[in-house]
Amino acid sequence: MLQTHLTCWLTRSFVLLCFVFSFSLHAAPAFPKLDERVVDNAGLLTSETRQALISELAAHEQATSNQVVVVTLTSLQGYSIDDFGYQLGRHWGIGQKTRDNGVLLIVAPKERKVRIEVGYGLEGRLTDALSHNIIQTVILPLFKQGDMPQGIVDGARAIIKTLDGTFEPLPDKKTNEQGGIAVMLFILISGIRQLIVARVESPVLSAGFVGVMGFVIGWGLSGIIALGFILGFFAALFDYFIGFGGPGGSGRGGYGSGSYSSGGYSGGGFSGGGGSFGGGGASGGW
Repeated sequence: MLQTHLTCWLTRSFVLLCFVFSFSLHAAPAFPKLDERVVDNAGLLTSETRQALISELAAHEQATSNQVVVVTLTSLQGYSIDDFGYQLGRHWGIGQKTRDNGVLLIVAPKERKVRIEVGYGLEGRLTDALSHNIIQTVILPLFKQGDMPQGIVDGARAIIKTLDGTFEPLPDKKTNEQGGIAVMLFILISGIRQLIVARVESPVLSAGFVGVMGFVIGWGLSGIIALGFILGFFAALFDYFIGFGGPGGSGRGGYGSGSYSSGGYSGGGFSGGGGSFGGGGASGGW
């Protein structure tokens, strides 16, 4: 038992060290300047559309203190949009420092990615599921039609409506279709796990397999990395302590983001209030 726990600890330590080392080798991204509530570096919006959207976002902030910022990027610089998003939100300090009530709508046309990044203080209202629904049912259909300006405007308005409590989520056909896929994957995973239990009798290998598959299913079906990690983590714990060798078991007996606040960065008359982000939100691609 001691050897098994030592092996598990060494494996986890090795994975963590590899992650830290690979992260340290990645150059820090060059963030664009924050000079307004709409930073259109990719040049997707006309001047009129940009100014009208700025006015809507400013009115929402005046009424609620929530800071919603739209940014289009020329490049993600090799980062995933998830990583770039929360780092950009922290660098700019979007949202009030005491409330963390900022939201970023990020569009990267070169990589064909879009993300809604949500500050800590608004994750209860603009949940990962609602962010995902806005991307899939409001933004991406217009992007796929080639109307990116309207997709950006409608997406920003849907975010505001969600924060105001007036947004009605639309049915996501893709999510409904994925329900059947999830059942089939569950059956397949259960079968492979039984082979591991019968032939190898390794609780670590079994839990690791179930955890990885849980992550793949959670991330693949939702598009939310954090949900994948959460599902994979609890699936692995359940398999190790309950499903394989824990009390009542049938066998023998992420990535996280710390919180910090920047003071905000401004290249003009608008600046963030020092809010912080931790990876809440959702991403999508077209």
